[in-house]
Amino acid sequence: MDPRQFEHIVVKDSDIHSIVMSYLLHNCFGETADSLASTTGIKQPVIDRDNLQRRKQIMHFVLEKKALKAVELTEEFGQELLEKNKDLQFDLLCLHFVELVCDRKCKEALEFAKTSLAPFGEVQKYVGKLEDVMALLAYEDPEKSPMFYLLSSEYRQQVADNLNRTILEHTNHPSYTPMERLLQQVTVARQYLTEENGKDAFPPFSLKDYVKG
Repeated sequence: MDPRQFEHIVVKDSDIHSIVMSYLLHNCFGETADSLASTTGIKQPVIDRDNLQRRKQIMHFVLEKKALKAVELTEEFGQELLEKNKDLQFDLLCLHFVELVCDRKCKEALEFAKTSLAPFGEVQKYVGKLEDVMALLAYEDPEKSPMFYLLSSEYRQQVADNLNRTILEHTNHPSYTPMERLLQQVTVARQYLTEENGKDAFPPFSLKDYVKG
């Protein structure tokens, strides 16, 4: 379809409800999805509720500073899941190290680094981040260090989202929602129109500006 026609497409309420429903189920908001179904009459897709609840629990552990518990539950989906996703495995182990440092369990943190993080130091792409993580030990207040982002809730949310996608893909479910794919398409279409007509005619798409109206 010609990107110039996108703004003329009529979107039905049922389509919007379906997109929101898929987003809720993808991100483990099962109760909210049930409420949406009851208030709109939309039919929920057949899903694995056990899978949803387990993913929800795992994401909760990541966000509540229990990364090692999240790792243990993730491995119940398959021992090879994290072994095949080393970047994610590294991020989760780093989160546990950060938790130990913040709890001032420095000796335990060092032991954990030797046994679980040291092998990643043999791979060049992990060296920089590993140095940042280890440097937290040098600060009395890690939150005031240059590496404070490693302690942020935003960073934990990012790791939790990546883990959720990985589990979904591992269990043969879509790793991205229709809402995310739609936003990607809108962004690409806007870029095309901007290049063709100039940025004044079609400014780059901004979700934040769109929500503000």
